[in-house]
Amino acid sequence: MLKYELLPEQLVREGTLSETSLFAPIPLPEKYFLDTHDAAYWLRLQQGQLTRAEERATGFPWSEALVQREVTILGGTVQCAKLALHTGVALNVAGGTHHAFRDRGEGFCLLNDQAVAANYLLHHEGFQKVLIVDLDVHQGNGTAAIFQHEPRVFTFSMHGARNYPARKEQSDLDLPLPDGTDDATYLKLLAETLPRLLDEVQPQFVFYLAGVDVLATDKLGKLGLTREGCRQRDRLVLELCYRNRLPVVVCMGGGYSERVADIVEAHANTFRLAQELWF
Repeated sequence: MLKYELLPEQLVREGTLSETSLFAPIPLPEKYFLDTHDAAYWLRLQQGQLTRAEERATGFPWSEALVQREVTILGGTVQCAKLALHTGVALNVAGGTHHAFRDRGEGFCLLNDQAVAANYLLHHEGFQKVLIVDLDVHQGNGTAAIFQHEPRVFTFSMHGARNYPARKEQSDLDLPLPDGTDDATYLKLLAETLPRLLDEVQPQFVFYLAGVDVLATDKLGKLGLTREGCRQRDRLVLELCYRNRLPVVVCMGGGYSERVADIVEAHANTFRLAQELWF
């Protein structure tokens, strides 16, 4: 998508980031994501052996470039996790492939980057409690299913009740929202929920999926947030992480407004807030 090119360009041009603040992701070696994804599925994905039905479920025709893209996104989110251990925060311009299950892809997602990165922290960095805060407009169904029986990862999804996927999975906490939910209603619910979750879950690390498909301008979203409401959402999440000294990785997730400028500006606000708080 065009936003992946325009967003870093905008941030550097306006001075929020410098070129040295950016890194190019390295594709993740498979030994790290086989903690999350089924080896037989990965082999079929590599070799282009998905069925027509499986391809339709992902929304993509198979190609080697597509698989390489997904593996690179995984690498970017794991690199962000490593960076956040030192800096407190790191952001992936892409990522948030939360519809990918252990053994299949769905909804433009083939491999689940935040799930892979969470498992990286559990298996290779000694973490015992991770919180995934998924505020994309669509439920993080793949993430919920992957960690359904993993008590060390708490999954929280706040999403449009009547949006994709039609069949929801069960997160540790799901907050389905009615169509047209506005800024005030959304922010009140989030402000009542997230501080309590931090107290109850006591996470050591947070992954935040900051999809901007919650905007009223989004073609697929069905919610009613303004760009300012979306910015306040990000501030609430990031300030809580900052005040509680919780390292956080942010992935941009979805955004499908008619004007690409609306998407880029909403995503840029997330980076500006992180820069303001940590740097």
